[in-house]
Amino acid sequence: MSPIIHVEHLIKRYKNSQANAVDDVSFEVAPGEFFVLLGPNGAGKTTTISILTTTLAPTSGRIEIAGHDLVRAPNGVRESVGIIFQNPSLDQNLTAEENIRLHATMYGLYPFRPTYWLMPREYKAQVNELAAVLGIQKEIHKPIKTFSGGMKRKLEIIRSLIHHPRVLFLDEPTTGLDPLSRRSLWDYLTRVRAEKATTIFLSTHYLEEAEQADTICILNHGRVIAQGTPDQVKARLVENYLLIDAANRDALRQELRVRNVPFVETPLFKIELNGTSEQHFTPHQLLKLIDTPLTTVKIHTPSVEDAYLAILEANDDDNANTAAH
Repeated sequence: MSPIIHVEHLIKRYKNSQANAVDDVSFEVAPGEFFVLLGPNGAGKTTTISILTTTLAPTSGRIEIAGHDLVRAPNGVRESVGIIFQNPSLDQNLTAEENIRLHATMYGLYPFRPTYWLMPREYKAQVNELAAVLGIQKEIHKPIKTFSGGMKRKLEIIRSLIHHPRVLFLDEPTTGLDPLSRRSLWDYLTRVRAEKATTIFLSTHYLEEAEQADTICILNHGRVIAQGTPDQVKARLVENYLLIDAANRDALRQELRVRNVPFVETPLFKIELNGTSEQHFTPHQLLKLIDTPLTTVKIHTPSVEDAYLAILEANDDDNANTAAH
């Protein structure tokens, strides 16, 4: 299956800059995939998304989205994507429905009508369905200025999905939202992805939002420094381990040695689960092996945040060593 997003050797250098903001970045996103772009401030995330959404021109490189070359056919790209920006892009002087109607008209989905009631039946049905799903049907004809931050985000989702985009770009979509609104937003996006096979391209600093991703791509100083599934990215840490202890520590120590289970006393018995030893165990396999009664059992599994911070730290150390030499 052809990728819905193909980025090859993307470079962006701003005028008078001494370095590339995006420096030879390449990746692919499969149709229906949940792809997450991570990186610290200044890593090149916003520049990359701005290029992919045609709001910024690349310096060089090749990009295709939904079969459209981004440079030669930008209109085809725009028709295929929906965008929720980090900062709200709603017209505060219009009602919620008027914002949606303006968007739908600009995309050529429906002919413009001066009032909601004159719009085609299909448009009204679509707006009402999306508003009901997000729980803002009572507010759909109210001015935007009366909306909370969470309601504005929900409205932007409706607006971005009205033309059934094949790719939905989300640039820090939950910034400023309370936990309940964040959960509601992700519940709906999960449903959209399942029902419509919509590709989700997310940039976020809430790293727990990346745990369910199909692919994570980490940028630092404009370059890709890690890419893969969450488990593949986490595996770079080699920090997935089991901590155990027993009242009879001598018996436990002897049993682990007899069964050729590598361990380190920290002072608890630390057993790596994805280490470099020849023998690999799951927690369940290890616990079945051990006959000595245990007083402590703790499993440490790194999160995406753990992996992200460790990878950035290692990359920055490598860059510092390179500069020193």
